[in-house]
Amino acid sequence: MAAHKSRTTDPDEIRHFAKDSAHWWDETGPFAPLHRLNPVRMGFIRDVLAPDAGGSLRPLAGLKILDIGCGGGLVSEPLARMGADVTGLDADDVAIGVARDHADANGLDIRYLNDNAEDLAGREPGAFDCVVALEIVEHVADIDLFIAAIGRLCRPGGKVIMSTLNRTPKSFALGIVAAEYILRWVPTGTHDWKKFVKPAELAAAMRRHGLSPERSSGLIFNPLTNSFSLSKRDLDVNYLMVAHKPETKKK
Repeated sequence: MAAHKSRTTDPDEIRHFAKDSAHWWDETGPFAPLHRLNPVRMGFIRDVLAPDAGGSLRPLAGLKILDIGCGGGLVSEPLARMGADVTGLDADDVAIGVARDHADANGLDIRYLNDNAEDLAGREPGAFDCVVALEIVEHVADIDLFIAAIGRLCRPGGKVIMSTLNRTPKSFALGIVAAEYILRWVPTGTHDWKKFVKPAELAAAMRRHGLSPERSSGLIFNPLTNSFSLSKRDLDVNYLMVAHKPETKKK
């Protein structure tokens, strides 16, 4: 399905990522930081959604999860491997093609849609036990409309898990100057610091659209191990936020 004209998607952002879509699964390419983030992100999601799963290989079995801004499927695939019924959503048709091909090659049954969040919310309100939107909110055109759509897509009692970049001097130094110009981890122009979102701003937007923030966790990079880890205190650069959609009160 082709994406319709959307008030949340930014055509410039879509074009920026589309030019590198062939490299989504290259662990040393332009999406290398996302590959480094994935182990800690997946562990976090597992702990939020299945805290009592123990050593289960399919701790997310029975859960319908929507991955917004799925790109080439870096998050959708491990969620599916953990047993979830996954829908991946992206406005970039090239990335969706890459995601479908990679899932097929690996025998994974994932529904991928080339569409936007607000249109899907109109067709499938309350359809998902969990909505994840990782490293995407800093690229959308209208945060309020985007989170409103997320709120509609999540079922009452369900969870929302988001991650983004804080708007601080430290995030400018590390997320822009170091990552784009010095270390060349990501292509120049990948991020606009003015579009980074403070945790208080994200939490307020969630509350405006019927979601209740629960907790946040920072993501910090260790150059010695070339890996990320969670931090309860340091949310200055990357962070995750969990919210839930309250159950509908019975009259």
